[in-house]
Amino acid sequence: MSGRQHKETETARRVRARGLAAGRSLASIAEEIFEACSVQFGTSRIKCHRLSHGIALADVIEQVRALFERDGKNPPGIGETLLSAYESGLKRPGPEYLHYLCTVYRVEPVALGYEGPCICGHGHRMPGVVRGGDPQEARPDVSPIPRELLLQPDSGDTAQGGGEEDENVLRRTLLKLLAGGAGGSAIGLDAPVLAATENIRRKLDEVMVSATVSPAMLDQWEEATIGFGRQYMNTPPLRLLCDVLLELSAVRKALERRQPVDLQERLCRQAAQLSGLTGMILIDLGDHRLARTYFRTGRTAADETGDRALRAWVTARESLVPLYYGDPREALTLAKKSRDLAGQTPCAAKTMAPVVEARALAMLAGATGQKKDVVEQAKRALSRARAAFAQMVPSEQEDAAFGYTERQLYFYQGDVLVKLGETLEADVVLEQALGQYAGEPLDQTLIRIDLAMCRLLEGDPEEAVKQGLDALHRIEYIHRTELVMGRVNDLIKAIVTKNGEGVPGLDALKAEALLRAPIEFTPMGNA
Repeated sequence: MSGRQHKETETARRVRARGLAAGRSLASIAEEIFEACSVQFGTSRIKCHRLSHGIALADVIEQVRALFERDGKNPPGIGETLLSAYESGLKRPGPEYLHYLCTVYRVEPVALGYEGPCICGHGHRMPGVVRGGDPQEARPDVSPIPRELLLQPDSGDTAQGGGEEDENVLRRTLLKLLAGGAGGSAIGLDAPVLAATENIRRKLDEVMVSATVSPAMLDQWEEATIGFGRQYMNTPPLRLLCDVLLELSAVRKALERRQPVDLQERLCRQAAQLSGLTGMILIDLGDHRLARTYFRTGRTAADETGDRALRAWVTARESLVPLYYGDPREALTLAKKSRDLAGQTPCAAKTMAPVVEARALAMLAGATGQKKDVVEQAKRALSRARAAFAQMVPSEQEDAAFGYTERQLYFYQGDVLVKLGETLEADVVLEQALGQYAGEPLDQTLIRIDLAMCRLLEGDPEEAVKQGLDALHRIEYIHRTELVMGRVNDLIKAIVTKNGEGVPGLDALKAEALLRAPIEFTPMGNA
């Protein structure tokens, strides 16, 4: 028995002993065991009832077999492995086995954690379970926990992996954010939130390589996913991260059981989209390592759908990780891979990938000094992006997360031109982009910082400082993500490099750049 299982058994034993001493029913004791063990050990309700009875898996199996024999049925196929799978949540008992398990534990299906009435059509509660019942049932069962229970290796315990607690961490964080009002309270993307984020992805990875939900429920999840895409540009990232991960966790649970092919494909699509969206949010929050793992999980899910456009979208989004965090050559490689995956399919990735290529080329031009050739390559890539955008369906042209909008195209085209030093053309394009944005603080701020960089390149550092300050003053602190502040610090560094520390207003810009509350981000690993 593992240390975790031993602690769970010891806790259940103490709860059971106190309950029996107080004269409580076994069903009540099971509820108390659930309250004591579910969060810490992930103990399921059906397992709590076995622990409240103080019996091992083998004892439950024998009771079920005896009931089958009593009813004149052939011996059942249920064994310890199957019962352990029920207790760990990997499988759900069928109607017949659920009926007999309810009979063994003398409770209704809901008490074991399953919705709906039993197939027998009558209750399983024995007299005395409720107040005023049969005195015989009211007497406590004082049989000790058998030695078999302590020695039984119960493999079902670790299968849940604390998934419910991961969701609870996110719910608590979400409630704190909502309670903090528009500005948010001093809530950090701390270790528990990061651990929950990583655990949900790992659980999704597990079910993607192994494993019924109704079409109506799938419709609701798909609508929610589309809604999250709409919120991406204007919702504080930590708030959106909690919402998206809770939805992703629900999709993961549905994927734990193999579905009909059409439903399975829709679930995998949602898993890919939500994983990709999680990666996008994590880029904004500054954890590129965790973002990369979610994009890889998204690719695994997308591969299950056979959808070239979806696979290309996840890869194109992943290319932003090296683009923003220092490796434009890898970004260029991933963008080309995305373009190849898309093939001739008109889709968002066919627009996004050449834009990333152009941005990566512009960054490489600044690093190598080979400007002339790179300018032509970057402009050709932007030309391909505009042509691909014209072929996209209108719904994708209006979707900033799962599609690609005209304002995004203008913005990133302007960003490329700034990096190439083409300030006159960049000014026109960026102003066009800014005019199309409304209520999307992230991109609007980045555009204003690019415009400030134009002023610096044109030899007006004081105006660059003024526009940088204006960009920061226009957004609430909760939107000052790692991505935004990284660009502000790049601007400050460029001003100091070209003009020194004496530029009027520079100290004020530096001071403003240090105001980062309410989100204090502590990356995991080497992020």
